[in-house]
Amino acid sequence: MKLHLTLLLCAIGVAGAARAELPNQPVERIELDRYLGTWHEVARLPNRYQDDCISGTTATYLRGEDGEIVVRNACTADDGERLSVDGVAREVVSGSGNLQVRFAPRWLAWLPVWADYWVLDLDPDYRWAVVGGPTRKFLWVLAREPQLDPVVFDGIKTRAAARGYAVERLWVADTLRTDTTTRVADRR
Repeated sequence: MKLHLTLLLCAIGVAGAARAELPNQPVERIELDRYLGTWHEVARLPNRYQDDCISGTTATYLRGEDGEIVVRNACTADDGERLSVDGVAREVVSGSGNLQVRFAPRWLAWLPVWADYWVLDLDPDYRWAVVGGPTRKFLWVLAREPQLDPVVFDGIKTRAAARGYAVERLWVADTLRTDTTTRVADRR
């Protein structure tokens, strides 16, 4: 019996070692000017900041007159109201996907309250991006168009899972909904 248990544990260990995990880290290179513009949320891990958002979520990044990166997140609530919040982003490591964002009012800009915003996975043509952070509590799948090819989305989920994200908890936009995904509006 002990021999069987030992062999089973060894087999599990070898199988786990054979599966290469991806590091949870930002992409090394990003052309920020190509990243700017509007992104549509295709999927996300549930988070308290977006509890009222049920559809049409977008993130728009623009360069302000002073060179600052301006962020506008917008979505549609249950009652049809369009909600938005403005913030700023900054590079932590220049030229990489290691960014931070802040959504505090301007009069609180002096506070050092920034959230990690790591671009983890990025299409070479900047058609889609995956954003997370060091805690793996947040994950967004973004695309330039509201729709994303399901095969591409499956690859994104596979890589995110290999980075340690709970992709089985993803809320998926209606544009990608299948019988096995959870629609944002169905979460309540």
